Amino acid sequence: MQRLAQKTDKHLIPALERFTFPGRIEVVQSPAEAARAVNYLMRQSVVGIDTETRPNFKRGGMRPVALLQVSDEHICFLFRLTMTGMTPEIVRLLEDPNITKVGLSLKDDLHALRRRHATLQAGAWVDIQDIVKSMGIEDLSLQKIFANVFHQRISKSAQLSNWEADVYTDSQKLYAATDAYACLLLHQRLQELQTTGDYYIEPAPADSRPATLNS
Repeated sequence: MQRLAQKTDKHLIPALERFTFPGRIEVVQSPAEAARAVNYLMRQSVVGIDTETRPNFKRGGMRPVALLQVSDEHICFLFRLTMTGMTPEIVRLLEDPNITKVGLSLKDDLHALRRRHATLQAGAWVDIQDIVKSMGIEDLSLQKIFANVFHQRISKSAQLSNWEADVYTDSQKLYAATDAYACLLLHQRLQELQTTGDYYIEPAPADSRPATLNS
């Protein structure tokens, strides 16, 4: 039986082994490349998704979403929306009711994507936060949830980098792909645990100190 913490101690996460996306990363920079990527992804039943936006450190205003990441178990496509725009193919993928799109805090992603395509509808979107809440887990960040479930660490060091840069660094590409793929893995594992019931939620201590990550 897998033990899951109701709350995860963030101070324990840096000591965990780092997890990164093990598959192929493809950067999509043109409408033609987007069409080919979507053609591949439309053959999948479940994909992990995420978005990235260039941080704005000035008060007021928000940059348009720059990147959409979509991953299966083997390939993560990085759709550079600053270059491709929201093509009809990308919209069709995101709205398709037969392909489950798994992410975290998807209301924020949907809001950001609608700034590029106002009529975008969320077709078969599943939020990891909703799943963990239903299980009694209070962690809502991807890093904490992943550490809780897999006892591995996701680095967030590239989160505030320039997602509108002309060329992405290897660190940016790996960060973006890892986040989308991590959502896919979490969905698979949490769904399995919910189906089997083979898990136990360890309550947070009475003094509100988060539980440890011991298995």
